[in-house]
Amino acid sequence: MSEVQKKKYSDKEKNNIFDHEFMPHIDSMYNFAFRLTFDEDDAKDLVQDTYLKAYRFINSFEQGTNAKAWLFRILKNSFINEYRKKSKQPSKVDYQEVETYYNSDSVDYNITSDLRVDAVKDMLGDEISNALNSLAVDFRTVIILCDLEGFTYEEMAKILDIPIGTVRSRLHRARNLLKEKLHSYAKDMGYDADED
Repeated sequence: MSEVQKKKYSDKEKNNIFDHEFMPHIDSMYNFAFRLTFDEDDAKDLVQDTYLKAYRFINSFEQGTNAKAWLFRILKNSFINEYRKKSKQPSKVDYQEVETYYNSDSVDYNITSDLRVDAVKDMLGDEISNALNSLAVDFRTVIILCDLEGFTYEEMAKILDIPIGTVRSRLHRARNLLKEKLHSYAKDMGYDADED
């Protein structure tokens, strides 16, 4: 079967697929969305949008195939589309909200906590999180999909809609960039960072 055939699922079948094949991946979907957006609300919106699209296009999903990869592809495409849309819009700042906050008595000018770092530090060390987050989105995405989510090269190629060779070269480059960023951290932690 070379092209995707649309199924005609009953409402009961759709709900069953959604509940048993899609919903078990919601935590992985949120983690991926958060690592792309660095914002809890944006990540939740992205996951919600992904699940809405998954249900809307459920007839394009072949039951019994890799639901997680199918959902990740929808999420990645939604993120890219939203990123493109936002990059074409000028930044918007609610100056009234900023002024009200800084004129209030509850301002603590010593607060420098980055919620993104706080949210992921239990999973990865701060230095590793910062290094991963500093990578360009294409490099960050392949590391997340391969090293954190465990997708195969073939699955990653489908999710990202790129050839397997590109997946391999992008992953190799991403790992080297991450290695460069973590070199001094490794030395500070007592590792012989000069060994290859």
